[in-house]
Amino acid sequence: MRRHNFVAILLAGALALSCTYAGAQKKPKPPKERPDVAAFRARVEAKLADERVDKGRWGVLVVDAATGQKLYALNDQRYFTPASNTKLYTTVLAFAALGPDFRFRTTVETSGRIDSYGRLVGDLLLVGRGDPDLTNRKLPYTKEEDREGPPEKVLVELADAVVARGIKQMEGDIVGDDSYFPYERYPAGWAISDMTPGFGAPVSALTVNDNVLNIEVHPGEREGDPAWYSVEPWADFYQFVNEIRTAQPPAEPGAGGIRLFREPGSRRVVMRGTIAPGSQPRKLTLAVEEPAEYWAAVFKRLLETRGVRIYGTSRAVHGALPAVETSAKPMKQEMIREPMTVLAEHISPPLPDAVRVVNKVSQNLHAELLLRAVAKEKTGDGSLSAALRYENEFLKSIGMPDREVELNDGSGLARTNLVTPRATVLLLQWAEQQPWYDLFFPTLPIMGEDGTLTDRLKNTPAAGRIHAKTGTLNSTNAVSGYATTVHGTKLIFSMYGNAHNLRGRDAAAVLDTICVAMVEELGAPSPKKRKR
Repeated sequence: MRRHNFVAILLAGALALSCTYAGAQKKPKPPKERPDVAAFRARVEAKLADERVDKGRWGVLVVDAATGQKLYALNDQRYFTPASNTKLYTTVLAFAALGPDFRFRTTVETSGRIDSYGRLVGDLLLVGRGDPDLTNRKLPYTKEEDREGPPEKVLVELADAVVARGIKQMEGDIVGDDSYFPYERYPAGWAISDMTPGFGAPVSALTVNDNVLNIEVHPGEREGDPAWYSVEPWADFYQFVNEIRTAQPPAEPGAGGIRLFREPGSRRVVMRGTIAPGSQPRKLTLAVEEPAEYWAAVFKRLLETRGVRIYGTSRAVHGALPAVETSAKPMKQEMIREPMTVLAEHISPPLPDAVRVVNKVSQNLHAELLLRAVAKEKTGDGSLSAALRYENEFLKSIGMPDREVELNDGSGLARTNLVTPRATVLLLQWAEQQPWYDLFFPTLPIMGEDGTLTDRLKNTPAAGRIHAKTGTLNSTNAVSGYATTVHGTKLIFSMYGNAHNLRGRDAAAVLDTICVAMVEELGAPSPKKRKR
């Protein structure tokens, strides 16, 4: 009897194990990959397997805009240096925090008095509040940048308004006041080589002409002659040393050209290189290292050329950095001002015009100004640290997961910025749901048509179908935005390439190849549906 029971137990156990094994064998198979996604995947993998490309790190995420379904992902939760894709975070934040009706205000003010003879006893302050477009740039931006009038056009208008108030003589100084933001011109993570060219212009609440000087170099009459040059706007502020010669460029690739050299803190600019005889003028930009001082000097010159006699000098006043936070409640720092009279003012176009310039041409300084303007308007503190704290809180509020974004500036010049493709797609998905999205979307460059995408993928299926922000630094490329495939499917995507040794068009071509595959393959009907 006992033996019979023992055998029964063994048989029951074996039957249970058999059923368990059979159940395990019958587990549902993962869903078969859609044919369109499989075709896209094959093209991406083929491109990234290229021996010139496979040493780099690549990240891609593509989702269906209507459903949010993840169609393709490669390293989508890994960190990448975003370069100018950082501007997506800045401009979305600006729309969300400031609103599309926000405008900047720049004023000319004095605490002095004007007597019946037109004499002003006191200083004249040119007060900046972060307006990025005090320039001759025509707004709104269309297919390409259009400019009209002198680079200091807005300062000319303000000077005319001051003279119209009857001022003929001044016994004070012309003061460039950029104290609306603290005096911190360069975010951490910028390279020292960024400080001289125009793309690395320093941050100042008083920004004119993108805080750059426009230099135009012309060849001399004969080979060997010195080149000649012009600088606008001129304020007799920098000393230019011209070492440019008229000569045929060297035969070696990459040799020749013209370069500008300036030591940090120096007002001595050395220009070196060659320009070919009879060639068209070369145009360069030099970052103005002390913007408030420089534009005060320009404003003084403009007033003097309009007949105002000024006995004072030009100078600047800067804002102090906030006190270091401790466990004690930090003291609020404010400048003590005498009652001021506004003699002239300039009101900017609405925010979308400013954002359009940032995204279309990837304007670094303007992005930094927008980031600080958000912090100043929302917290009263226009410092970079306050801006980054506010941005982090904003990202949390829209559902951004922890440890997806680490930003240290607003433009993307900081090499220490880190984001994931998933984070950028989440940001773009959130933006698409906002009431101002129809104003934000047109600020992005259009593939093959305008902005930083003007010359990319022309005469391909991707042309006109992709609205996206680019990003480029050494060994870093990015493109993220919105796309509509040839099959009518709307997508949101983010693509990054880091740590590669590709240069110029070769680097952008990798992501461009993926973009073409994306608009050609995704959303295509399955073969069965095609037969019907």
